[in-house]
Amino acid sequence: MHGGAEIRQNLKMILFTALAVTVFDQLTKHLIMRSLSLNQVVGAIPGLFDIVYFKNPGAAFGIFNDGGVWRTVFLIGTSLVSLVVIGALMKQSKDTLMTFGLSLIAGGAVGNLIDRARFGSVVDFLYFHLGEYYWPAFNVADSAITVGVILAFISYYRAGHKA
Repeated sequence: MHGGAEIRQNLKMILFTALAVTVFDQLTKHLIMRSLSLNQVVGAIPGLFDIVYFKNPGAAFGIFNDGGVWRTVFLIGTSLVSLVVIGALMKQSKDTLMTFGLSLIAGGAVGNLIDRARFGSVVDFLYFHLGEYYWPAFNVADSAITVGVILAFISYYRAGHKA
C-alpha cells in the first residue's frame, strides 16, 4: 500500500512543478509581450542585464534559425518526443531529486512548446551581458530546463557513486 501513496505523492510533485513552471513562463512572456515592442531592449542593470522582447524561431543559442514551417514542425515534434522520454524516465525514477529535475525540464519544454504552437517561435526576454559580450536571450522555461538538467545530472552522479 505504501508504494501507491509514494507514487501519488511523486505524481503530485511532478504535476505541481511542471504546471507551476509552465504557468510562470507563460505569464512572464505575456507581460513582456504586452509591455514591450518586438526587439525592444530596456536596460535593467547597466553593463550586465537587460529586459528584452525577442522572438527566437530556432532552438537554443539560435540553432535552426532557418527553415520556415518545417523547422517549426521539427522542433514541435522534437519537443513532444522529449516529453514522452521525460515521462518514461520519471516513471522509472526512484530519486526525488531526479524526479524534480525532470519535472522542471517537462514544465520548461511545455512552456516553449506552447510558444512554438502559438507563434512559430519562442519569446525570450532575459538578456545578460558583460559589457559588449552577450549571452543569448532566454526565458523562464529555458531556466527551468537548465536547472532541471543540472539536478538530473547531480542525481545520476550521486546514484552512480552509491552503487
